Amino acid sequence: MHSLQAIISAWLGPSVAMSVPAPLQLTLALIKPDISAAPTLVRAVFARLSAAEFRVVRSRRLTLSRPSAEALYAEHAGRFFHNRLVTFVSSGPLWALVLARPDAIAAWRGLMGPTKVYRAVYSHPESLRAVYGLTDTRNGLHGSDSPQSAAREIEFFFPEFDAEGWLERERAAVEQREVVEQAASDVTGQVMTSRTE
Repeated sequence: MHSLQAIISAWLGPSVAMSVPAPLQLTLALIKPDISAAPTLVRAVFARLSAAEFRVVRSRRLTLSRPSAEALYAEHAGRFFHNRLVTFVSSGPLWALVLARPDAIAAWRGLMGPTKVYRAVYSHPESLRAVYGLTDTRNGLHGSDSPQSAAREIEFFFPEFDAEGWLERERAAVEQREVVEQAASDVTGQVMTSRTE
């Protein structure tokens, strides 16, 4: 019994659980210029992403032009912080990432912590913004706040990426794993039944 499960686990990989996984969700993450300028901090953010079981599906290092930054933050146009935010995010290179995991939007926002750094320090001291953020504008990171904004922001940074196609391929792979796992379970059950008869 154990050897069959070991063979199947080796074939499917050690991270595949025998239970049905929750469906994956995609979100966009930005590592803003204040963190992006320091490779050690970028590595630390990637390490935290890995520890939180995010998959980095796409990544790109780029510098936004001011018009691109204005387009990205168009929803905030006219607000007192808009110019400051646009100026900062276009001030140097940043990392744009497409992240995947179940409940990715909420999970990434939780890992980042509150937008206001002083609040993050007191209410979520282990969050990325509490650790690396400097001010409300220079808070280090950005994350989509809804499925709609995630789709729009992923399209903004990765226009060539077919998010729905990627999710569909992942769903198909999960279904295939489930079929194999069920077959393995059935075979194991039959082997155990025949041994007890």
